[in-house]
Amino acid sequence: MTTPSKIHYTKPSITALETEYAADAAANGWGERCYDYIERFEAAFSMHVGTRFAIATSSATGALHLGMAALGIGPGDEVILADINWIASAAPIVHLGAKPVLVDIDPVSWCIEPGAVAAAITPRTKAILAVHLYGNMCDLDTLRRIGDAHGIPVIEDAAEAVGSSWHEHPAGSVGIFGAFSFHGTKTITTGEGGMFVTQDEALYQRVLTLSNHGRARGEKRQFWPAEIGYKYKMSNIQAAIGCAQLERVDQLIAKKRDIFSYYHDALSDTGVAMNPEPSGTRNGYWMPTVVVPQHIPFDRDGLIAHFRDANIDGRVFFWPLSTLPMFPDVTGNTVSRSIAPRALNLPSYHDLTAADQDRVIRCLRSYLGANS
Repeated sequence: MTTPSKIHYTKPSITALETEYAADAAANGWGERCYDYIERFEAAFSMHVGTRFAIATSSATGALHLGMAALGIGPGDEVILADINWIASAAPIVHLGAKPVLVDIDPVSWCIEPGAVAAAITPRTKAILAVHLYGNMCDLDTLRRIGDAHGIPVIEDAAEAVGSSWHEHPAGSVGIFGAFSFHGTKTITTGEGGMFVTQDEALYQRVLTLSNHGRARGEKRQFWPAEIGYKYKMSNIQAAIGCAQLERVDQLIAKKRDIFSYYHDALSDTGVAMNPEPSGTRNGYWMPTVVVPQHIPFDRDGLIAHFRDANIDGRVFFWPLSTLPMFPDVTGNTVSRSIAPRALNLPSYHDLTAADQDRVIRCLRSYLGANS
């Protein structure tokens, strides 16, 4: 019997345009032209998300680290974030010597629950980190009201939210700063890479200095850093790929939304919950996700094995950070503890066909049917 073709959970969409730009950067992007594609990518991306400033970085983690450092977050400070997140959101807080305060998630959006944020604020709280999980938007209006009442900024981790928006404001453009990822799994990719964005000129200038080993723009002395900074630069070749991806961004986002809609329509009678798109928001649907209701017997590892037998990749929902060994155990985050084992990300790359999705859908439905 012929083995069906592999359906990956994600892979990038690379065309002749990306390879053309990358080849040009490799052949010609040196000397006086060593920043050409970087500056072009930064300008195009800031225009795409509607911010005044953008700085290309080696990762979203680096963008978060730079922005938090520029805000003065350090030892003794606290940053509130949702328990359900990839560790990259929490790591920069720890690197700066501050404490991640892990609170529960909203049961519908799977993002940080504003009421839990308000309850967690202390005199040591330095920021609220709003992570737009899988493209789902956090309740930015409520989070900003809470932050404003206490003089605490809201940071947007929009690593997974290219194409998402909050009341016509693109993800990443609402908080004090935003961070994006261009990892190979993301809607826009540079292989590895990220972007810091902000509307705040003073913060931009501070991050610009920190991102260049502490060398301020306009410094006349060559190789003169005024302080210890960081090295989170993106390469010119990576930025060249990013420029090509941005020229195709509307097409890439539209395909993600089409893939989600196909899944959503086909699974609407199964009772599973999927990524929400509340009124006034737009979801880029980076990672279509199903959450199986509690009344249906379900074993996530069993479903992944069922997918594997059909040559389909499945991707687990992020573990609650408080279940990892390096963080305190927060058993009170009951929604996070409940949803994580009942959820799975579905394949969703640009070249995925309707026939591929039908295979995924049949496999999921057969597993749910066998276990209901």
